[in-house]
Amino acid sequence: MNVGAFVCSCGGSCDVDLEGVRDGVRDVDVVASSELLCQDGLDAMAQVVDEYDLDELVVTAPDRSCQRRIRRFVETADLHPEAAAFVNHREEAAWVHDSEAATEKTARVINATVAGRREEAVSRTVSREAGDAVAVVGDPEAARSLAESAEVTLVADGRDFSDAEGLDDVTVERGRVLDVAGSYGEFAVTVEARVTEDCIACMDCVHEGPDGQVTSAPVDIDPDAPDGEWVEVCPTDAIDLEGVTRTLEFDQVVFPDDETPARGGQLGFYTGPVDAETVSAVVSNCGGVERPAFLDLEMNVCAAGESSQQGCTACSDACPHGAVDRVAVDEVSFDPVSCQNCGACTSACPTGATKLREPGNERIAREVEALLSTGTDDGGWLPWGSDAAIEREVVAFVCSERARERLRTYGRRARSGEDLAYPPVLPVEVNCTDTVGEAHVMHALAAGADGVAIVGCGGDCLHSGPDPKTALVDRLGRATRDLGLGERVGFFAPGADDPGAFVEALSTFAVGLDESPVPSDGYEAAGVAHSGHGSDAVATDGGTAAGAPTAPGGARTDRPPFNSHEWTLESVRRIVEHADPEREVVRGLKDFGRMDVSDACNLTPTCSTLCPTDAIRRTEDADLEFNHERCVNCGLCEEGCPETAITMEDGLDLSLLPENRKGEDPEWTRVHDGEMLECVRCGKAFASAGTAAAIEAEVGDLVEGIAPESEHSIFEYCGDCRATLLFEGGGR
Repeated sequence: MNVGAFVCSCGGSCDVDLEGVRDGVRDVDVVASSELLCQDGLDAMAQVVDEYDLDELVVTAPDRSCQRRIRRFVETADLHPEAAAFVNHREEAAWVHDSEAATEKTARVINATVAGRREEAVSRTVSREAGDAVAVVGDPEAARSLAESAEVTLVADGRDFSDAEGLDDVTVERGRVLDVAGSYGEFAVTVEARVTEDCIACMDCVHEGPDGQVTSAPVDIDPDAPDGEWVEVCPTDAIDLEGVTRTLEFDQVVFPDDETPARGGQLGFYTGPVDAETVSAVVSNCGGVERPAFLDLEMNVCAAGESSQQGCTACSDACPHGAVDRVAVDEVSFDPVSCQNCGACTSACPTGATKLREPGNERIAREVEALLSTGTDDGGWLPWGSDAAIEREVVAFVCSERARERLRTYGRRARSGEDLAYPPVLPVEVNCTDTVGEAHVMHALAAGADGVAIVGCGGDCLHSGPDPKTALVDRLGRATRDLGLGERVGFFAPGADDPGAFVEALSTFAVGLDESPVPSDGYEAAGVAHSGHGSDAVATDGGTAAGAPTAPGGARTDRPPFNSHEWTLESVRRIVEHADPEREVVRGLKDFGRMDVSDACNLTPTCSTLCPTDAIRRTEDADLEFNHERCVNCGLCEEGCPETAITMEDGLDLSLLPENRKGEDPEWTRVHDGEMLECVRCGKAFASAGTAAAIEAEVGDLVEGIAPESEHSIFEYCGDCRATLLFEGGGR
């Protein structure tokens, strides 16, 4: 795959040094520049594409009209339709930074774009068939607007539509809405009415009933209406003041007065005022949808639960769109059609069971590393070297929705004369800041970033609502302090009306950063938590599974690379090589658990059996051991322990990592000392003392005297000898 980079100064409106950018771009086959690339430079661009047989182009073209010209050029050159990637060197660089910083930033962003394109996932789609049945609750105007395009049912929800016009093509249903359940294509609306389907709309109850408590279109009765002789006027006995419920099925639901069941909105369920955008969305979703597949799922590594015990709830708690459902106490289910591509579940998942396809974690990692790296593959250095114009390297994870557009608006306002210059942060575009989790931030710091800015929509977030990353920033602030890095993470929301507040906040953050002790020296993450104590993964046939992730001690983890747990741990190991941690226990990292076991433990195998990462084991000596490095803090062992002897605490304990311990098996820590009972007859160890005592306390009375010839309790024999004893002695 041959890649070319093309740099433009937009007719001289971008104060970037074209030669400086060319010198700073790496890992491409050719770099070319022009003052007006998308117009006068297209012929020269064609020559370069032909001469170097280019397959992919990275072009500095932020304006949509410029991008259209480049795409037409791509089509004319018989390249793949997606061959061109665009870099904004104008609104987000040259118009808000000085020339030297803008030049350096442009080169770095081109390098990151090239690196990211190498990890781009192959596109896939998901689809779901649906009908045209739409429920509109209480809004006759919305029902009328949709009637030409859908099969509309207007649910009265206690309202009287006797004065509503234009409802000839609308089915009107009586009843007040009790519940809306389900998902796109299979919603169930439960309603309750005081009038049954036997009603013939004779209006007798309307005339005789209490004023204001009986509606005429459709005929229904207020739940607070009093009983009385008026009820008897109905010729079909259709009045039932106890209420009659029924469930109606629809493909989509429009419920203006309801609150969305998912905080970020749910596909096919519309709340709030109905406007042209709502009507358009309903119509476009009639008949079914086909959309990109946003997630890759590996449910075999999911830690949601086991054996009717609840474990990790991270994905279902995080999803703001109702696309993740806990279908059982120990199981979660993903609805790929309802997924809105925010990445909340993927950044929350500790095991990699759910992964965002674009941008995937490895792509994000490579872009961050390319932004920070000042070294070249041949051992040389990029032009800025030790004299970089970007003094403090701040990686900025930027929301691709409103936040990114507002930064572009700031750039245009700066070009118009406003003083909106802010520090040259190094941007990594993400679908939403929900995509960003502790693994992404810790990796950026491990790669040498002096700071990490999460730039999102704040209170205007389309997915998670106000201040979506406050908790994350607070947690990671504790973690970076404990690791000896100080405060290095912040959340910033560019406002639509007050760019000055964003500029001031980001500037204060960047100026207050000290140089990180972790160098930006070309570090490349593997996404796996290698400790130096592991060995090759072992395949099921006894051979070596090439490239498979391994846990320390050689155990196969099965978890995909760049899962949050292992990626974070890998980054922490890199950081502590250069920093001096202030605490042994690093707080704020949710994907790591510390186990405490009380004396109530009877060494039943429940915890070791339930653990989805094999982080707990019982030894032959009846000890319980814990592997802190493997634990993803799902809580399943604590939830399932029959003796409630286990307590889990958040935090990464550096002293429990194998590289900081001695012994033949440093990965494992004894958390409970047990005692094995030996059979009084054959001498074989058969159960822990705690387990035997617990069983005797539970059923001892029931088996008392069952072996009267024996000098010992029946519970002091192993299973085989106990059976023999009863057979030989004629036990009852």
